[in-house]
Amino acid sequence: MIRSLFAALALTVALALPAMAQAPKLPPNVDPQNTIIMDTTKGPVIFVLRNDLAPQHAERIKTLAREGYYNNVPFHRVIEGFMAQTGDGQYGNGTGGSRYPNLPAEFSNVPFKRGTVGMARASSPNSANSQFFITFGDASFLNGQYTVIGQVVSGMENVDKIKRGEPVQNPDKIVSMKVAGDK
Repeated sequence: MIRSLFAALALTVALALPAMAQAPKLPPNVDPQNTIIMDTTKGPVIFVLRNDLAPQHAERIKTLAREGYYNNVPFHRVIEGFMAQTGDGQYGNGTGGSRYPNLPAEFSNVPFKRGTVGMARASSPNSANSQFFITFGDASFLNGQYTVIGQVVSGMENVDKIKRGEPVQNPDKIVSMKVAGDK
């Protein structure tokens, strides 16, 4: 009887798990060591880091993901038609950063377009730390002024579903974030 209760409980739990319980499949031709899997409250998002453009920033994102820094961090600033910002694992409101020093700018000529992942910063170009944003569409006014660190390759429809606000009330979150190659 106890065995059948455990079997019934296991089946109930298995049926109740969200689809994200299974790791999303990576698109072909991406390097798992430079690919981030971000499970959000709206579903999975996969982005490829551009370590060829911004090696220090890409390494910082991977380091913090491996440390669990981004787990349960809110999307604290989400502006319709512009971007969804997250990555403040210290305070969750856009005023914090990691325990590591700020990074020097690694600007490039790669344009900000739909799905581009960029590093957030304060007014100083060399103030990026842990926060990043994903653009909803063309944001060419950021070109050459913010560091491009990646591109969404899967799950942009989930980014589109993130609750808007500045600040966001009852925000969506990064449930977990990891480097795909670390499975």
